[in-house]
Amino acid sequence: MALIDHTSAVIYMRRSDGRYLLVNREYERLFDLRREEIVGLTDHDLFPREVADAFRENDRQALAGGVPIQLEEFVPGDDGVRTYLTVKFPLIDEHGIPYAVAGISTDITERSRAEAALRDSEERFRLLAEHAQDIIFRYRLGSDPSMEYLSRAVESITGFAAEDFYADPQLLVSRIEPEDQLMFEQSWQAPRSGTTTFRLRRRDGEVVWMEQRASAVTDEAGELVAVEGILRDVTERMAAEQERSQLEQQLRQAERLDSLGQLAGGVAHDFNNILAVISGYADMLVDELGDNHPSRPDAASIKQAADRGTALTRQLLLFSHSEPSKAELLDLNTVTAEMLLLLDRTLGEDIELSTVLAPDLPPVVMDRSKFEQVLMNAVLNARAAMTSGGRLTISTSLEHGGEGGKLVGLAVADTGSGMTPEVLARAFEPFFTTKGRGSGTGLGLATTYGVVTEAGGTISLESKVGGGTTLRVRLPASDEEAPTVSPAVSEASALTGNGQRILVVEDEEAVRDIVCRLLVKGGYKVFAAQHPAEALRMCRDGALAFDVLVTDVIMPGMSGTQLFAELRRDRPGLPVLFMSGYTSGPAPGGQELPADAPLIRKPFESHVFLKEVYQLVAERV
Repeated sequence: MALIDHTSAVIYMRRSDGRYLLVNREYERLFDLRREEIVGLTDHDLFPREVADAFRENDRQALAGGVPIQLEEFVPGDDGVRTYLTVKFPLIDEHGIPYAVAGISTDITERSRAEAALRDSEERFRLLAEHAQDIIFRYRLGSDPSMEYLSRAVESITGFAAEDFYADPQLLVSRIEPEDQLMFEQSWQAPRSGTTTFRLRRRDGEVVWMEQRASAVTDEAGELVAVEGILRDVTERMAAEQERSQLEQQLRQAERLDSLGQLAGGVAHDFNNILAVISGYADMLVDELGDNHPSRPDAASIKQAADRGTALTRQLLLFSHSEPSKAELLDLNTVTAEMLLLLDRTLGEDIELSTVLAPDLPPVVMDRSKFEQVLMNAVLNARAAMTSGGRLTISTSLEHGGEGGKLVGLAVADTGSGMTPEVLARAFEPFFTTKGRGSGTGLGLATTYGVVTEAGGTISLESKVGGGTTLRVRLPASDEEAPTVSPAVSEASALTGNGQRILVVEDEEAVRDIVCRLLVKGGYKVFAAQHPAEALRMCRDGALAFDVLVTDVIMPGMSGTQLFAELRRDRPGLPVLFMSGYTSGPAPGGQELPADAPLIRKPFESHVFLKEVYQLVAERV
C-alpha cells in the first residue's frame, strides 16, 4: 500500500459492478475525501453523469476483453477539463472470471508532469508499455551502446522484431533516411527532452514518418548515459498536414485571385469612366468635323483607341471570371479574331497558332464573356498538353442539326500528349484534374461544359495518347429576330428629343459633362447634379420637374439605385436609365437594379446612349 500511496498517478480498483474497492492517496487528494468515504461508492456518486458513464463503459471494455487497455479519459477540474492517460486491466479469480478492474491514471495535461511520472514509474508502467500502440524504448549510450528495452509495438510499426534491435544496436539508426540521421543522432545527445520528427524505412521498404519524444538520462555526475522515450507513427498526421498546407496555399491563391477580381472591377470602373469621356468626345468630333475634314481620320483613330481600351478591360475581367452574364448575338468568327492577340501572348512563342474560320456564319445567342471563357479554357488546356511546343488550330464551321436546324461549330485542336481513355471519360467531371495536387482546380472543362449546355449547345472531346486532342463545341444558330437579344443599333444617328427634361446625376465631372453635351445635342433640356444629395435638393427644395432620370450606379454617399427609389416615392413610374462603369458583376453593397430599368455600360456609343434615352421618352409619352 505504501508503494501506491507514494506515486503521483491515480490508482484505484473497482468491482465489476462499479463500486470502489481501493483508492490510493492521490485519489484522496484529488477529491479531498478520505478513502473510507470513497470505498463502496460508484463513479456516478463522484462525477457528472456523462463522465461517469464513460468511465463505466471503459471498465466494461477492460473486463470483457480480459486484457489491459490504454485510453485517454477526461475529468472536469477547477481549471477546466483535464486529460488522463489511463491503463485499465482486469483482475481474474482462480476460476478465470474477472471480478474487478484496476486502473492507473496519469495526468498528461501538463506534458512535463507526464514525462516525470514516466521516468519515476518505469516498472509500474511496464504493462502500459507492452500494450501501448507507440514504441517505448530505452537506449544505452557510451562506449558499448545497446538497445535495453523496446515495447511490442516496434514490430507492427517497423516490421522488425524487438530482438533484431537488441542484436544490432545500430539497426534503428540505419533504417532512418540518410537526410534525417544526423538530426536523429543529435536528438539523443541533447541534455533536455524534446520532440523530433524523422522518416524511417520499414522492413518492407515503405517509408513512414516517426515522431520521437525522448529525454536524456544522466548519472550522478551529470554525464549522459542513456536516452528513453516514445516513438509514434505519425504518417497519417504528416500526410494530413501536408494536404492542409496545400489547401491553405490554394485558399491563399483563391483569396489573391478574388482580390485581383475585385481590384479589376474597381480599376474597370475608373478606366471605363475615362474611356466614356474619350469615346464621347471622339464621337462628337467625328460628327462635327464632317466627312471631308482633314482631322476627321484623327478623331476616328481616337475613337478606335477607346474601343480597344474597352476590349482590353473586358479581357482583363475574363480572368477574374466575374463579367456579368448578358445574352447577345455573337459572331464567333469576330469574337475569335478579336481574341487572337491575347491568345497568342498566352500560348508563348513555342506554340504555332492558326485559325480556319468558315465564312458567312450565322450568329449564336450567348454571353460574350462566357464564350471567351470557353475559348480561353480550351486554349489553356491545349497549352498544358504541349509542354515541348506544338501547333494549335482554332476553326469554325456550319453544320446541319436535327429538324432542319443549323449548328455553329467551334473546334480547338492541339498536337499535345493526348488523353488516355480513362482520363477522357472523366474530363468533364468537376474537380478532376491531371495537373497534380495543388496545380489546378479541375473546374476548367466542367465550367466550359456548364456554359455550353446553358446556351443550348453540346461539347465533346476527341483524343488519342500521343495524337493530340480536339475540343468541339456546337451551338444552335440564331437569326436576327431572336427574342432574347436586343438588335444592335446599325444606324449612325439616333432619334432626337423635343425639349424633354432630363436630370443627369454623375459624380465624375468629365463624364457628367460629356453626357450633358450629348443630351443637349440630342434635343433635350438637361439639368445636372454631381451627387445624389444635390439631386434630391433640386427635386424637393427646388421643385424640379423632369421627364427622365439618367444616373450613375456607384456614387459616394448614396447609390444611383437608392436615389431612384427615393425619387420614385414622389414620382411613381419615373423612367430611369442607369449608367455604370463597374462591369465585374453586382455593384458593391449588393444594390439590385429595378427589373424595369435599363442599364448602359460605360463606355458607350453616343448613338446607343441617345437611342436608350429616346426609347424612355417615347414610352413616357
